[in-house]
Amino acid sequence: MDIQHLSAPVSGAGVIHANVTHATHFTVVGNHLTQHEHLSLTAIGLAAHIQSLPAGSRIGVKCLAARFPEGEIRVAAALRELEAHGYLSRTRERLPSGRIVTRTVSYNNPGATEPPEPDGDPDPDRAPDADRAPDPDRAPDADRAPGAVPNPGQESGPVRGENPALPQNPATGLLLGLRRHDARFLLSERDIRHLAPAVDTWFARGASPDAVRRTLLADLPENLKHPAGILSHRLKNLLPPPLPTVIPVQGPPPIQTCVTCEEVAFRAWEPGRCPDCEPDADAAVAA
Repeated sequence: MDIQHLSAPVSGAGVIHANVTHATHFTVVGNHLTQHEHLSLTAIGLAAHIQSLPAGSRIGVKCLAARFPEGEIRVAAALRELEAHGYLSRTRERLPSGRIVTRTVSYNNPGATEPPEPDGDPDPDRAPDADRAPDPDRAPDADRAPGAVPNPGQESGPVRGENPALPQNPATGLLLGLRRHDARFLLSERDIRHLAPAVDTWFARGASPDAVRRTLLADLPENLKHPAGILSHRLKNLLPPPLPTVIPVQGPPPIQTCVTCEEVAFRAWEPGRCPDCEPDADAAVAA
């Protein structure tokens, strides 16, 4: 028999939790997600739903929009939020058949877990004992040829559980340097990893580092509580328009991803919808 544990009453009209211990059919979700300061409520709910699904479940825009009433546009926006904050990773991969598919990884605690190994053998030609687990009692140099001299410049691999160092590129350099102009922008490594792709987008659209820095630091409020939040807001909402597209004289069109379902890849000179989504968009406009 389940026993209810009511939290102690508090003054005012605050929530009172009537909690029952779950023995089956439950999912552990961290407060870093459920109380996230920068994610929308739709993104938080969608992340919790994705974490509750069994491995191998389809979580494309069309599948989720068919399951929930929010619609494809809101679902796609929520998925992009989760990507920006590290709860979701979506990468395009080409199969041996030539087909391009989307590989999706859900992280229940970004920065604290390692990405899963890809399915299949990525290198079928390697030696049979290459996958052998290391023996903790075996000396590190036991497999070295007799008389071989170790390379003093060779570094050991990363320690398990430690985050890799920040990449050295213009985007991370700009974000790290903001503290020199305003001490309140002492950003964490996690914030820099999340904001760097947005800075790269500004660079790709022709903005210089000085222009990006001026935009991020202009007219700041005196009581700045969430430096990373205001940077994310400005990088997203003040993004300049893209540079004019230069169509190459030769060669095939670039690969585009459908702006509606974000699952189908096709070749085109400009971004747009895939053949499956185009009729639905025309019908929505006609209605």
